[in-house]
Amino acid sequence: MSKAARQRSARERLAEERKRQAQKQQRMRALTIAISALAIVALAVIVTVYVVNKKDKNTYTGALAPATRLADGQILMGKPGIKAPKLEMFEDFQCPICKEMESTSGNTIKRLAAEGKVNVVYNPFWLFKEREEPIRGNSQRAANAALCAPGDKWVKYHDTIYKNQPAEGSNGFSNKDLIGWAKDLGFDTPAFEQCVKGMQKQSQIDSMTNYAEQTRKVTGTPTVFLNGQSLDLTNVLLKPSALEKAILAAKPVDVTPSASTPVAPTGSASPSTKSSK
Repeated sequence: MSKAARQRSARERLAEERKRQAQKQQRMRALTIAISALAIVALAVIVTVYVVNKKDKNTYTGALAPATRLADGQILMGKPGIKAPKLEMFEDFQCPICKEMESTSGNTIKRLAAEGKVNVVYNPFWLFKEREEPIRGNSQRAANAALCAPGDKWVKYHDTIYKNQPAEGSNGFSNKDLIGWAKDLGFDTPAFEQCVKGMQKQSQIDSMTNYAEQTRKVTGTPTVFLNGQSLDLTNVLLKPSALEKAILAAKPVDVTPSASTPVAPTGSASPSTKSSK
């Protein structure tokens, strides 16, 4: 092969190699663009899910429906004179899943009550009375303080207690804190302080605990009844849209303590129980 032919062949090989490199770079650019597009779509999905979840948790910032304390210690939250579905909530302030439900669906419940679409009856009780310390004492002190609080301040105090729930197994709900939170909400009176420090609502705690466990057959928290029927934890209570749908589909009923029908709770996903750790 002549020198000229060898040079021509080398130029052709070089041109072919450059062509292959150009095609490779073009494929890499296309792949990068595709990956970037997928990343943008994934980010959009994540943002959408976040916004939806945030909306579920923080949709309601308006005024609360009026709340009053009933003679047996229950708290009724609802618009006066409104006949609406009845949502009964049995909870223990030391229960982590109760806190999760409040964080997830609490504002949906408050909004529907303010709109006159549901009447809510809160039943705090002492689920963890047979547990070891500090869980036992945390649960007891929080229940007592909640029963000491006035009805018109109760819902905000209820939310504050959950917001400051100690980790399970940690000391918490000290008298100092329980009284301090009341001061923040404007009802730190000498009578309230004496009620908290003296555990003056112990007999009512025992009565409400007996009602929850013996009359209503509640074995774990949270247990929530809608017109006497237990709601599933995973598929309803922890899904604000599902809970709202269930409430709006329920029939209006009279809201009186005597109207409560003893119904054993149906199976729900891992609620706190007095025997659980």
